[in-house]
Amino acid sequence: VSHNICNLEKHMVDGKERELYIHRKGATRAFPKGHPALPERYKDTGQPVFIPGTMGTSSYILVGTEKAMDETWGSTCHGAGRTMSRHQALKESSSRNIPKELANKGILIRGASNKGLAEEMPDAYKSIDEVIKAVEGAGLSQKIARMAPIAVIKG
Repeated sequence: VSHNICNLEKHMVDGKERELYIHRKGATRAFPKGHPALPERYKDTGQPVFIPGTMGTSSYILVGTEKAMDETWGSTCHGAGRTMSRHQALKESSSRNIPKELANKGILIRGASNKGLAEEMPDAYKSIDEVIKAVEGAGLSQKIARMAPIAVIKG
């Protein structure tokens, strides 16, 4: 799911429909059911929005809401967001075995390098469950499914 993109879309501004360039940086589009810009297959359900967790946590499928159209022009989060820089994650993971930690959770992992795995370790991110609770609580998205990882491939 792209999370740094600009689209020409129609939205309400001060009670009038206008064509706007919507730039979503760190966000993703989340249109509700019935929105005219949705493909026919999503008209009855709303646009599916895939929100990734980390290598060691759940990911979610959400749909947008009418409230999101009014308040965020049909946008929602695109993931948990980092709590530490890649550099800090490397330092904090130096004495850890991230692949083994994930294997102990039943998650198979393959990566091009240990450095890449360390930079993306689960502790480097906010709690995806709390992020989903926040966007759902704000009425910007509705949770449809929670998915647990079984394998990770990191380039």
